[in-house]
Amino acid sequence: MKLIVQIPAFNEEATIAQTLRDIPKKIDGISVIETLVIDDGSTDNTVDAARKAGATHVVQLRSHRGLSAAFVAGVDAALRLGANIIVNTDADNQYAGADIARLVAPILRGSAEVVIGDREVSKSPHMSPLKRILQRLGTWTVSLASGIRVGDATSGFRAFSREAALQINVFNPFTYTLETIIQSGNRNLGVQSVTIRTNAPSRPSRLYRGIGTYLRKSIVTVFRIYTLYKPLKIFFLIGSLLILIGAAIGARFLWYFFAGDRGGHVQSLILAAVFLIVGFQTMLIGLVADLISVNRRLSEEVLIRLKRTRATERIRGSFRDRQARPQQPVQEQKQETQWVWLLDEDKLEDRVGEPVANAQPQQPGRRRRRRRP
Repeated sequence: MKLIVQIPAFNEEATIAQTLRDIPKKIDGISVIETLVIDDGSTDNTVDAARKAGATHVVQLRSHRGLSAAFVAGVDAALRLGANIIVNTDADNQYAGADIARLVAPILRGSAEVVIGDREVSKSPHMSPLKRILQRLGTWTVSLASGIRVGDATSGFRAFSREAALQINVFNPFTYTLETIIQSGNRNLGVQSVTIRTNAPSRPSRLYRGIGTYLRKSIVTVFRIYTLYKPLKIFFLIGSLLILIGAAIGARFLWYFFAGDRGGHVQSLILAAVFLIVGFQTMLIGLVADLISVNRRLSEEVLIRLKRTRATERIRGSFRDRQARPQQPVQEQKQETQWVWLLDEDKLEDRVGEPVANAQPQQPGRRRRRRRP
């Protein structure tokens, strides 16, 4: 059983080393534990700090693309590296690394496919009362939209089984936390929450500038994702509401009409007709959106099968390479950080490069890809 702990990082030179050091070296039921740092276009020495701290793999994005893109890149890389369980944690050392064992335990038991760390925000001394209220309200909203009960919807400390990770398709650029929960609920994946510990914050959040920005983006994210999976329900609800308003205004016009006031209230008649027409059109849009969502689900199934096939082929190829390669004596084997350049469309291609130990110094002005031997 192979566990890969992925750490999206952007300018985390000061904290990435401590985050890596806190990751446990042994967990019951896990035979291999590796770390994967996703450098999201950092402008500081995050990569060097990760290498010195002993990161097993480093993936570098060409430019800063945001948390969601770094998360997806990490999941893609971890699957191709043969991970059976993927744990995502933050590079600012917000979460206690020792709780990784607690996080993966339900997956090892087979009782869950996605496990979310619950920070118990209501008791956390690191959050203001306003943030606690908003977090609980947001968690309730996401639980309602996903159909599953979660304790902390915005927690980035979570574990995925290999099968669950294969089914992740994040498209929102703001955050992956809300989207993956709603996706898990709609795909009937087993989701559990476990209590975790947190460390004192080392810096303000970079995901949003203020509470207002966070609320606006979160509401839009939840609405978009829910509409993506339940378009017929959403548009029929909106359409029904518009039709009811139109019917109420039309009933008012008929009341005055049959009461003898037949020369007035023409505006009510026009407004009722507008609401009825728009409501009916909204329902038709819901039908069309539902048909489109069926095609999207079929496309997602094809994508999942493709990712499963590619990941399996890579694992088999790596196994054949290890069998064909002469084994080094144990005292000569060294644990080196494996470097992989992850560009926009060039994702962990199966190319054989020179070992890191034999690599030549990088020339100024040139980018060199160092591949896993």
